[in-house]
Amino acid sequence: MRFENVAVAALAHVLADEVVTSLALEERLAPLYARFGLSSGRLELMTGIRERRFFARGTKPSAAGARAAELALARAPVAKNEIELLIHAGVCRDFLEPATASLSHARLGLPTTCAAFDLSNACLGVANARTFAASAIERRDLRAVLIVSAEDGRALVETTLAALGSRTDIDRRQLKTAFASLTIGSGAAAMLLTHASVAPNAPRFVGSLARAATEHHELCHGDFDLELGGPWMDTDSEALLVAGNALAARTFPPFLDELGWTRESIDRVVTHQVGVQHRRALFDTLELDRSKDFPTVETLGNIGSVSLPLSLSLALESGAIKSGERVALLGIGSGLQCQMLGLRT
Repeated sequence: MRFENVAVAALAHVLADEVVTSLALEERLAPLYARFGLSSGRLELMTGIRERRFFARGTKPSAAGARAAELALARAPVAKNEIELLIHAGVCRDFLEPATASLSHARLGLPTTCAAFDLSNACLGVANARTFAASAIERRDLRAVLIVSAEDGRALVETTLAALGSRTDIDRRQLKTAFASLTIGSGAAAMLLTHASVAPNAPRFVGSLARAATEHHELCHGDFDLELGGPWMDTDSEALLVAGNALAARTFPPFLDELGWTRESIDRVVTHQVGVQHRRALFDTLELDRSKDFPTVETLGNIGSVSLPLSLSLALESGAIKSGERVALLGIGSGLQCQMLGLRT
């Protein structure tokens, strides 16, 4: 689909405060590493991730998301009472019920005329929310939509470490499928989309395209484990890389056709950050110039649905993305789902 009148009126992010290195995580796995004859540094070697960040213990997704939203609203060309919809698009939620968007709505003091709901789709929640909001704005059903997300990987990482450290029946395969859980970090991002008439000089969303390959849904499953007392995720990272890149290869040509772009006309690329090998494989698969990339995964880890908008926010803030550039936003999420969006700054 194409968009002519959708502006990114404001964008902001929050970096979590606590920095945790991959080496520090591996110190807690020393007995398991010794049993398998593994050397420290394997986690960074396999993923490229030196460190990730966590929010302070007890931080709720609604609170972290609201912090990012307040930063975005401070830069916005509209007042709070003009926002018509709030979407919380993260995997992490305060509760199963009510919607985390309701708590963020209350924290932000948004008007009663502003609807709110959660939209979740693994790592693609924000990308999906942007497409939904942009379509509504393009049709003039809505004029201003606030999208927020906050992910905190602390619980998943600590549950994984505890399970790997305490269970005597862990084998190499189980260690391998749990490794992806140790890449997860924390962060928050918020984006205000408006009709272009509200923010005529702001970057514009110009199009979006999605494809699915749900026959691969079994490659990554995450849920709350009652026995472990926390979240647990089982991931076949190698198979996920292969299937995800195959899906991206099928999605990219029609995405270019939809927007009327070519590979060469793309100035910058921002991707959902999973790991260094995944990013390199994606660029090679799509025949994109790696120098156009804006990597963050080495120091922030995989932040789920926040990864793509937070990386975009950092790229704009640092000047890595300049005015007048075509930016491809590429996301692949477990399921498998792929969403690609075009931005003109």
